[in-house]
Amino acid sequence: MGQQQLLLIVLGIIIIGLSIAVGISVAATSSLQANRDGVLSDLQNLCALARQHYIRPAELGGGGYTFRNFVIPDELDTTGNGTYRVERLSRNGDELRIDARGTEIGDDGRETIRYRIKIRFNEIDLTQRN
Repeated sequence: MGQQQLLLIVLGIIIIGLSIAVGISVAATSSLQANRDGVLSDLQNLCALARQHYIRPAELGGGGYTFRNFVIPDELDTTGNGTYRVERLSRNGDELRIDARGTEIGDDGRETIRYRIKIRFNEIDLTQRN
């Protein structure tokens, strides 16, 4: 009888250990996906702001059909999801690139998640970099 009880205890410990390992794995995956979703949401907001700047006349503080002088607002350049910066503006001002870095470690296991978005008034090109 003592051996059966010992076997059940060992079996219980193994099942509990496996359950904990699976739970940790699921939580890590969920956290990464939540950060990706948050970064993409922030980028969508920044695209909307950039397009508003593009069509607003220069006399009213806009770009006058260019992305020139577009600045990410201070409250949006760093959020709980990541950091964002204007990476490059085309020479004629018709294209804007924004680099986004999340807070979670990405697919390579070393660096945080990264996205780059290229914005034109009628086109958006999103690239996942990690």
